[in-house]
Amino acid sequence: MDRWLLGLSTLLALVGGLSGLLQVCRGKRSRWTLAWMTSAFAVQLVFLTLRGQAREACPLADLGEILAFLAWSLTLFYLLVGPAYRISLMGVFTAPVVVVFQSLALLPGMMLADPQPVAGGNPWHETHSATSVLAYGALALAAVAGVMFLVLDHELKEHHLKSGWFRHLPPARELLTSLQRLLWIGMILLSIGVAAGLKMPRDASATPHLIAALFVWSAYLALLAVHKVRGIAGRLLSKCTVALFLLSLGVFAFV
Repeated sequence: MDRWLLGLSTLLALVGGLSGLLQVCRGKRSRWTLAWMTSAFAVQLVFLTLRGQAREACPLADLGEILAFLAWSLTLFYLLVGPAYRISLMGVFTAPVVVVFQSLALLPGMMLADPQPVAGGNPWHETHSATSVLAYGALALAAVAGVMFLVLDHELKEHHLKSGWFRHLPPARELLTSLQRLLWIGMILLSIGVAAGLKMPRDASATPHLIAALFVWSAYLALLAVHKVRGIAGRLLSKCTVALFLLSLGVFAFV
């Protein structure tokens, strides 16, 4: 049942992304993408609730659940940020990422078909897992905003001023503002997650994961510090944000 729910939310996100893309290609605003993504979010929430009840804990016990939780977190931040900044096109860029994460989660061997309760749960471990994946949702959406800025920059340089992409993309300043705020939100959540990770009881097998998490945290801190002190041009900041997020996904190799 839960896998069917995850498949349904993946289908809803796919329809939302494709319908928005078709509208943009026709030179129109993607009006229904938000509705499709809201529906996908609701189904994601039911899926995570069922898995959480089966686990008797936050559903982050296998790689499939982590990817599904990450897709939910990304969708959550999109629903909070997109409408707030009137970034109607953000759903067209967010939906494919959600589809990829959840499609990977549905691959054989990624998610247990019969989840069992998690034994010996620890509050620090729960806090570390939940806040870290929430942080990744914010950082993923920051990367999406970075891709949108790079597309807008390309359209400007190529003088495609009448294309559907250019006419419906938000102003560069608005994109950079949302990107920077998402980076700070992600950094705050990631800091809480890393601090909880340092507090939780762990054996030697968890050390590589913790080292990788500290590396990602340090890299994002360095990016924000340089931007705060010296400033970084929008194009470079966007490229760094996208590259750093893709690099940070390597943390899950140590889960």
